[in-house]
Amino acid sequence: MPYPQTLTLSIFSTLNLTPHFTTSSMRSSFRSLTFSLSHHLTLPFLSSPRLLQLRRLAVTAPEQEALRSAELESRRLRGPEVEVGELSAVPEEWRRARVAWLCKELPAHKAGMLVKILNAQRKWMTQEDAAYIIVHCLRIRENETAFKVYKWMMQRNWYRFDFALATKLADYLGKERKFSKCREVFDDIINQGRVPSESTFHILVVAYLSAPVQGCLDEACGIYNRMIQLGGYQPRLSLHNSLFKAIVSNPGILSKHYLKQAEYIFHHMVTTRLDVQKDIYAGLIWLHSYQDSIDKERIAELREAMQCAGYDEDREVLLSILRICAREGEVEEAEKTWVKLLKFESDPPALAFVYKMEAYSKVGMPMKSLEIFREMQSKLGKADVAAYNQIIEILCKAQESELAETIMADFVKSGLKPLTPSYVHLLSMYYNLELYDKLEEALSQCLEKCRPNCATYTIYLDYLVKIGNIDKAQDIFNRMNSDAFIGVNARSCNTILSGYLSSGNHMKAEKIYDFMCLKKYEIESPLMEKLDYILSLKRKVVKRPINLKLSKEQREILIGLLLGGLRIDSDDPRRNHIIRFDFDGNSNSHYVLKSHIYRQFYEWLHPSCKPSDDSENVPDKFCTIVSSHFGFYADQFWANGEPTIPKLIHRWMSPCVLAYWYMYGGHRNSSGDIFLKIKGSQEGVENIVKKFKAMSMDCKVKRKGRVFWIGILGSHSTWFWKLVEPYMIEDRDFPEVGDETEKHYAMAAEEIKFNSDSGE
Repeated sequence: MPYPQTLTLSIFSTLNLTPHFTTSSMRSSFRSLTFSLSHHLTLPFLSSPRLLQLRRLAVTAPEQEALRSAELESRRLRGPEVEVGELSAVPEEWRRARVAWLCKELPAHKAGMLVKILNAQRKWMTQEDAAYIIVHCLRIRENETAFKVYKWMMQRNWYRFDFALATKLADYLGKERKFSKCREVFDDIINQGRVPSESTFHILVVAYLSAPVQGCLDEACGIYNRMIQLGGYQPRLSLHNSLFKAIVSNPGILSKHYLKQAEYIFHHMVTTRLDVQKDIYAGLIWLHSYQDSIDKERIAELREAMQCAGYDEDREVLLSILRICAREGEVEEAEKTWVKLLKFESDPPALAFVYKMEAYSKVGMPMKSLEIFREMQSKLGKADVAAYNQIIEILCKAQESELAETIMADFVKSGLKPLTPSYVHLLSMYYNLELYDKLEEALSQCLEKCRPNCATYTIYLDYLVKIGNIDKAQDIFNRMNSDAFIGVNARSCNTILSGYLSSGNHMKAEKIYDFMCLKKYEIESPLMEKLDYILSLKRKVVKRPINLKLSKEQREILIGLLLGGLRIDSDDPRRNHIIRFDFDGNSNSHYVLKSHIYRQFYEWLHPSCKPSDDSENVPDKFCTIVSSHFGFYADQFWANGEPTIPKLIHRWMSPCVLAYWYMYGGHRNSSGDIFLKIKGSQEGVENIVKKFKAMSMDCKVKRKGRVFWIGILGSHSTWFWKLVEPYMIEDRDFPEVGDETEKHYAMAAEEIKFNSDSGE
């Protein structure tokens, strides 16, 4: 196509940029950039060794080997070739010079300046020019620059989708472990109505598996499934093995939810006649052993298939079988498995003893369990925490109080922790045996040695109501409700409600009833029958619907969490919204915070997020019901489905908001400096900085990708802490950098390098 000859190099002077090159030198330095997907980037497995310490998706040695095999396999996959002509073939000399200058200049600039430079070329640049620059950047391994040019190109009115170019860009980004950017290009290919190439599917799955980030395993499973169902591809053996080993590398309580995915991988390997390794059989049996409902027939099929394939049952498989026997109370099978286990080692692992103890307790033989416990101490020289908790639970359920007390005393002397589960079993036993003096003594010891929790206080509340000490029961209930870490649940509310009803205090019973309706706690049937009569005397409607409304405290908590990264999902018309609470299971601070948030928003939570068994275990992820009440927050903080900083944020930055922002998306280093993480526009961050200055707190801002880090340093951090301290949940439970997640945040902040000279 003809190009305007009157265009001059004034576009460069506008940006104070002068292209230093000669046409002859550039002609000789650029060759044809026609090359295929066989050119790959060789990188270490993970760039940050410290991230390997994270428990969730931590990459174990076998998994690392499987991923290396998958990466090597990806080198044999070939996608469509990208044809880009030689620069010397471009007829206009000025165009050749400018394209060559851009190839040299763009990799040296950050995103903001890079876009400004490209915008200055809009009058003359075409898709062919942009494609040449992208391919050149990929060739010299400037993949980030290539991605930015590609995103800029997509916004031009002359843009035409190029499947080969998009495939090459996605593959190179994936090989560099840039899974989020790779996913963007991958989604763009699908949005164009095309099916990504096999190489793109394969590389994206490996990129997700290589990232020690929460949620990446779910994404990897989703891409793997789409590779088979949407693309119709047959994944390579290495990819099957990598994904399966990633699933079973986490603790069983987390991995058990991936059973269907693991079975799907196994089924696909069998139907495509791939070599199923011993680890796959063992991993499947292991996953089945952690299920709530044990499928014995399926486990028998897997064991038989394993033997037919010529594999013997090893130590891990036998431990899984023992775990199943313990769950089902199958003593005979447990003894057979025990004999097999002794052939591998004369001193079986501690878990094997624990499972054997549990199996005998299920058939009503607690003394046999105690005998196994003593055998464990004799053979291994000591007992671990799991063994102590298990034998104390068994003895307490059998109401062998003297034996339980003896074992508990040994447990306390050993210095092992946690002690709380064993104290809960002791308290329950004393309550059932009506040994109330010992119950109060055990509770006193528990509060001295352990952190207070809802389970122990609820048992004590049951005791107070049972003996008729309603005044003290009321004090304990109020203490539980006011303490963010302890909290109340449905059981404790029903207990205090029964106390008020039995004592004839109907006014307080009505208040508890209203509180339980607000929290949507289920009221026990016998209590509801009594309430029906009492409420009918004063109210026309006994069970009136509660119109949910966010309280002032809930509104401030939401704003703080949204600043820290809380997510809101909206439907297409943006009329109804869901808030998704996502906490890091590896963070001690998040462990405390999630329990508090769970109770604060209990009435708003989706029914699937409320445990039916009144469990004390709060999940790491839970969500609210679909509601239009969250529309304001969705419009302000998640406009167009992206995190946004509201223009009026400076009006809402109360000390309570800052406290929850810090607890959810910030941390404090060993020097006392405060670091807050936020996503949004630079203009929004500037408004926040101005608000901090108005509050007599200077701060420094650094940007890393899409994330801004706001650093409140030195004496200013002391003032910040004084502001938020009244709203902090158990200050001692938010320590300085100590756990793995806090170390990760600290490392990220160190890379930002805040200092006294840094600014925005």
